[in-house]
Amino acid sequence: MNRPREPFLLFIPAVTVFISSFCIMVLELVAARLIARHLGSSLYTWTAVIGVVLLGITVGNYLGGRIADRYDARKSLSVLFGLCSGACVLTVILNNVAGEWLWLWQFSWPVRVFGHVSLVFLLPSTLLGTISPLVAKMALDRGLPTGRTVGGIYAWGAAGSIAGTFATGYYLIMVMGTIAIVWAVGGILLVMAILYRIRFWPLHLWMLLFVFVTIVGVSPAAWCRTVGGALRLREEFDPKVVYRAESQYCLITVKQLSERPDRRVFIQDKFRDSDVVMGDIDNLQYFYTSTFAAITKGLSEDRKTLSIFSIGGGGYVFPRYVERHWPGSRIDVAEIDPGVTEAAMEAFGLSRDTTINTIHLDARNYLDQLLEDRRKGRSKVEYDFIYEDAFSDFAVPYQLATKEFNEKVFKVLSDTGVYIVNMIDIYDSSKFLGAYVNTLEKTFPFVYVVSQRGPTSIRLTFSIVGSKEPLDVPGLFAAYGHDLKDWHLSSSEIAVAKKRAGNIVLTDDYVPVENMLAPVVRQSAGETLGWKYMDRAEDFARQSRFKESIKQYKMAARANPQLTVMAFNQIGLTYAQQGDLASSIGAFRTAVDYEEHTAEKLDIASIHMNLGIALQKLDRQEEARVHFLAAAAGFRDELKQFPDSAELHTRLGDTLASLGDFKGATEPFRRAVELEPRVLVNYYNLGRVLEFQGLYEQAIVVAEKGVVYFQKAGQAEPASQLRSYLSYLKSQGAQQKK
Repeated sequence: MNRPREPFLLFIPAVTVFISSFCIMVLELVAARLIARHLGSSLYTWTAVIGVVLLGITVGNYLGGRIADRYDARKSLSVLFGLCSGACVLTVILNNVAGEWLWLWQFSWPVRVFGHVSLVFLLPSTLLGTISPLVAKMALDRGLPTGRTVGGIYAWGAAGSIAGTFATGYYLIMVMGTIAIVWAVGGILLVMAILYRIRFWPLHLWMLLFVFVTIVGVSPAAWCRTVGGALRLREEFDPKVVYRAESQYCLITVKQLSERPDRRVFIQDKFRDSDVVMGDIDNLQYFYTSTFAAITKGLSEDRKTLSIFSIGGGGYVFPRYVERHWPGSRIDVAEIDPGVTEAAMEAFGLSRDTTINTIHLDARNYLDQLLEDRRKGRSKVEYDFIYEDAFSDFAVPYQLATKEFNEKVFKVLSDTGVYIVNMIDIYDSSKFLGAYVNTLEKTFPFVYVVSQRGPTSIRLTFSIVGSKEPLDVPGLFAAYGHDLKDWHLSSSEIAVAKKRAGNIVLTDDYVPVENMLAPVVRQSAGETLGWKYMDRAEDFARQSRFKESIKQYKMAARANPQLTVMAFNQIGLTYAQQGDLASSIGAFRTAVDYEEHTAEKLDIASIHMNLGIALQKLDRQEEARVHFLAAAAGFRDELKQFPDSAELHTRLGDTLASLGDFKGATEPFRRAVELEPRVLVNYYNLGRVLEFQGLYEQAIVVAEKGVVYFQKAGQAEPASQLRSYLSYLKSQGAQQKK
């Protein structure tokens, strides 16, 4: 008699558990994307997300059963759905806040990841986990058969999980983005709460508040960005961000680091993929791209065109370099994420009319296609160079690191072809480096390894070269490396790295890259902590809380030794600002002395200049002269790389003027005026050094040009200031003639 009514009686419980399970899986997939913004995407993050969500569901199922035995199921479901909605809002806030909690960064990396994920996602997972037992109890209270009812509830819950997984992965992230998805889930759960108890007035109050926080959390309006950032409902607005978009694979951000030159950085989640000086593709910013260039130029000196394949597009910096220097070449790029290509075109200088051929496919799948075409006689593609640029410090596509993949690469290279791989590791541990080199040697008869400098205990970029014929890699660097500071690992140093890795050969069946990179990840975490201390120190400095600022700078240096130079330079400037020149000199000397331990030069010329100024103020002229000379040499080296930097020309001019070389300072100051005519002080700098040389007529011309420029620009105040200076110059010039 009751059978016809069973489907109807089970309808509401089935829909309820379907929606709750759907939301759980949506949040689980979104969790990994939200966490990646702070912690990257790796085995650690995925393990933590899956584990924490399952833990929350387990605890929620237990608590839900206890609640079902004590309270009315319908009323309880209304309250719990409302709490789940609130937990979604809390998820957004906690994810933004937890990324800035420095105490979390002091734990080991696995604990750090687990702690962050737990703080953000354990509560919503637990609350959503309470729903299924309550729904089952509600269905059983309707007199339905126990077995079929419980089985049906489990089935509909599983169906909801499946639907949530596919909908999120294949559609929602691409269309909505992760943050919007979290708000949408919160809205759905709130609707469920109200439907279960329409007259429960606290839910209607929460609905009004929810609408408000949703608006300030997602609206592009300026006031929403301000309020939402203050409430941590969204990331604080960064004026340096010129492009931001979320693809199916990651969050892509392009930031402008400086205006002149227009230098930008390409970021995928938290990984800094590449830098570029817009309009100057020859100005390769990274060691590994300079390595690619040196080897490519050295082996292709007499060739007009090349056939190259880049694994990973990123900012398309090196493919564009090849396109510029070998026009008409075949340039194929395997970039799995179309969003990366779009970002490079929109904000990183890649032309939409480029001759670069992008294949939006996993590189291994693409090589399989090439080999299949060759086997069937359709075509035979051969590359002169293949560049691997898909490995980061936090995550390595393991399918691209194995012996089987290397064999595919070998087959599509020409007889003189070269395979160059970019990777990050620490030589003192070198587990991934050693294992990868050992693996590559099973395929390529000649393997070479080069890095920035070493051996050292800090993480470095390594370029590994595999070739079919012997190469003189040091000779190529000497001829084409443009003064690269490179370390060519000897056979004994490579043997040490291989031994540290246990002489492992990476295969499709055994490729534990995440475990091998654990020391690198730990060090990267320390570096991130160091930068967070630097940010906090700058905040204290802006508030004139100098003691706290100096303390934070020192903590930054302890957390990330590579920041020691930068941190102690800032400490020196802070002491100088307070008039404590002795302490300032001590801090600057610490920065200079530590410079030899860093992998790259960190504005050391400016530190020599700062130290020289402090010594000069204490009338220690000879010591000051030594550091001014070092600063001038450093600025000249930097200008080779950034010839259009008005700031560097100004610094060089200031340094030469401090040495009393006013004639030498004239040209840098003149160049600064040409590059930045909008900056008033540039006219004063040039006018002064001409004045000190007694060249009043030339100084007058400079001041007059400045007055004309600012008058045309409608800037009355700087024009007035220069007119006053012009009057002074004319009077001094007249006295000189007398």
